[in-house]
Amino acid sequence: MKTLIDSFDRQFRAVHERSVLLIGRVPADKLFWKPRDLGRTMAMFSCGEYILRSAAAVEQCFGGITTKLWDDPFEWTLPEKLSTPALVLEYLGEVEETRQKGFAYFTGDGDLARQMPAPDRLRPIHDILLDTVARAENFQGRAFSIFRMFSDEKVPGF
Repeated sequence: MKTLIDSFDRQFRAVHERSVLLIGRVPADKLFWKPRDLGRTMAMFSCGEYILRSAAAVEQCFGGITTKLWDDPFEWTLPEKLSTPALVLEYLGEVEETRQKGFAYFTGDGDLARQMPAPDRLRPIHDILLDTVARAENFQGRAFSIFRMFSDEKVPGF
């Protein structure tokens, strides 16, 4: 039975699809536009940076699950490296492929109870997936907020 696996798969796929839709609506000159930083607020990032952070969380998770390497994809997800909407979309596609390969490892919901080092302590895969989808959605939600600062368009996927 794969009820939980299918549920996680839908959640991660929805994150991916919303990110792709958002990047398609962000004008190239606004992809890495940042709101004004105020000393009394949290550091502001751009719409593009938040989408990259969202995807990077997914990439790190499934890289860890499939290869046991929990490398932070920070270096290859910098705005300087992924500087256009086309390059961001290409990266999102690569992350989605990695995620799909990761889900192919699961044969049934029982697999989600297995413990694995993630990265510094043993955790059930279910917990790893739950934390990752929550982080990815959180970063994505921040991207949507930035998008709404410069656009009157409806946030994609909702």
